[in-house]
Amino acid sequence: MSVIETAGGRVLTGHTGAVNSVAFSPDGGRLSTASEDKTARVWNTVTGELLHTLTGHEDAVFAAPFSPDGSKIATVSADLTPRLWDARTGRCTNELHGHTVAVFGVAFSPNGKILATTSYDETVRLWDTATGAALHVLEGHKDIVYAAAFSRDGKMLATASGDSTTRLWNTATGACVRVLTGHTGIVSAVAFSPDGALIATASFDGTARLWEVATGNCLRILSGHADTVWSVAFSPAERVVATASEDATARIWDAASGALIRTLEGHTDSAFVVAYSPDGKLIATASSDTTVRMWESATGKCVRTLEGHTGAVSCVAFSPADRQLATASTDETARIWAL
Repeated sequence: MSVIETAGGRVLTGHTGAVNSVAFSPDGGRLSTASEDKTARVWNTVTGELLHTLTGHEDAVFAAPFSPDGSKIATVSADLTPRLWDARTGRCTNELHGHTVAVFGVAFSPNGKILATTSYDETVRLWDTATGAALHVLEGHKDIVYAAAFSRDGKMLATASGDSTTRLWNTATGACVRVLTGHTGIVSAVAFSPDGALIATASFDGTARLWEVATGNCLRILSGHADTVWSVAFSPAERVVATASEDATARIWDAASGALIRTLEGHTDSAFVVAYSPDGKLIATASSDTTVRMWESATGKCVRTLEGHTGAVSCVAFSPADRQLATASTDETARIWAL
C-alpha cells in the first residue's frame, strides 16, 4: 500500500483488482473503497493513510457504503453474503445469509436502521442493521435487481431490475406497493427526488423516465440519448435531473416539463456515472475514457477535466462539504481530488 501525491490528486494504491466503488463517511474524514480483489478498504481522507482492510469475502466486493451516522460499513459481494462492519475498528459484526446468487446493490435507510441488498437472485432483502436479522424478502422481480434507493423518510424503497420494471415497496411490511412499467430494456438505476414526490429511472432502452410516487404514473419520458442510460441523479438544489449515457454524453432535464435543458459533451467514451455536489452547483461525470469531468450545473460549462486514471472510472463521490471528489477505477486505484 502506498499513497502518491500527484497533480492528478492523491492516489490510493494497494488494491490488486479493479476498484468498483468509493464512498465518503458522513463527516468526510474517511473513504471506503470496494474491489474485485475481495476486499474493502477504509482510508483517512486527509492523509491518505490506510486505516483498515476489510477481509473475509471470498469474491469481488461491489460496494461498501457507510451508514448515515458513520458507525457501520456494509459490503456486498459476488460471494452471496453481505456483511456489516464496525467502521471504527474494521471488525466484521454480521454476515447476512439468505441470498443465493451474487449481491450487487446496497443501501442504508436514512435513519441507518435498515439495510437493503439487491441480488442476481431476483430478490431484495431488508436487514436490521443493529442485529443483522432478516426483516423481509422482497419478491416479485423476474430478473436481476441492480439497484435500490430509499425515500427520504425511509418508508419506501424503489428497486431497478433487468425485467424492465421498477418496484416500490413498503419497508415496514415488505409489501410491493406499485410496479412501474413502460421501459423496454433493463432498468439500470433509480433515484428519488429530494422532496420524495418523484422517482427517476434510467434504462438500457436509451431513455430515462420520471414517475409520480403517489400514483405510479409515468409523467415524463426523457428521450434523446442515443444509447443505454447508465445513471440518473436529481439536483439537491433545484427541480432538475441529470443522466449519463453510453453515448458519451450527460444531459440535464427539467423535472417538471421533461424538457432537455442542456447536453454535456466532451467525453470520448461511455459516461457511466453522473453525480451532483451536495450544494448542487457542480456535476461530476465518470467515463470509460479514463477521465472525470466537472461541470457547472447552471451553465453546463466544463470547468475541469480530472486526468490520471489509466482505466475506466466506475464511480465518483463528493465529500459532504464539497471540498473533495473521490473516484474509483479499473486501474486498481482510487483517487481523492481537491476541489
